Amino acid sequence: MGEANDDPIVITGATATGKTRLAVALAREIGGEVISMDSRQVYRGMDIGTAKPDLDERAGVPHHGFDLVNPDERYSAGRFARDARAWIAAIQARGATPILAGGTGFFLRALTRPMFREPPLETGRRQSLRQMLDRLSTDRLRQWVGTIENAGFDGWGGGGRQRLVRRIEVALLTGRPLSWWQQNAPPAEPPLHPRVFVLGMDRASLVRRIEGRVLDMVRDGLVDEVRSLLDRGYTAADPGMNATGYIEFVPHARGSRALDESIRLTQQATRRYARRQVTWFGTQLDDTAVRLDASLETGTLRDLVVRDVKGVAH
Repeated sequence: MGEANDDPIVITGATATGKTRLAVALAREIGGEVISMDSRQVYRGMDIGTAKPDLDERAGVPHHGFDLVNPDERYSAGRFARDARAWIAAIQARGATPILAGGTGFFLRALTRPMFREPPLETGRRQSLRQMLDRLSTDRLRQWVGTIENAGFDGWGGGGRQRLVRRIEVALLTGRPLSWWQQNAPPAEPPLHPRVFVLGMDRASLVRRIEGRVLDMVRDGLVDEVRSLLDRGYTAADPGMNATGYIEFVPHARGSRALDESIRLTQQATRRYARRQVTWFGTQLDDTAVRLDASLETGTLRDLVVRDVKGVAH
């Protein structure tokens, strides 16, 4: 077993670039434990479609961040940040290296650029306001937020009803828009400074991997997994079930869409998601992030990371 700094290491990049495989190989080499940084792997019963590593792949390496909530529950970036900080502290206390692996950029940002300390909101007034806002359409909420933020909807990133309502609540109950609090309030926690490695590859190779991965998932039983979730009462409207790879197969599981069409739609949606990830990692990470060619062998990538981490540590 090699030696490495026990500061957190992040292995990230677009879907299908081999992040988990590299993280496990690295953990075995340096004595690490893996933390999933994937917003869908937190859901119980969603294993194949979220590409969770199986028990054989996890053998000998402790993993954290899987199977935390049911598909009808929400799991926010803020909750991940709290959970991940606890896992990181416990891993370091055991003398091991925390290795965060996954492609959910908002989870990474919640650790490296922590959310602001939220202002107190008086409970009674908030409940009354929420009852009123619940009667408004989503389009009307968008108009309110656009006026409050003094910007068009696209100017501050958008969001669903929950985020819209929160922006209105903060503005009306504190007298300042959420954007002001984000810029001026102190962070709730000090930022972490992990060593970040980003896996990437040329577009054609990534597309081939994505399309092959979807076919592998179907062969491994994705359709039966979706049927099982539906049989347990979960629906396409649930936070977990609207994930790519599930939402496209729900109609097939119900008999209203051909298998080939569900496969095509999943491949298409995954390609779009990968493009968004590539853009995010290209614009949101600073120059200290190390870019690695995901087409290299896992062992070669592992050795590159180990050498880099040792050099930083020394």
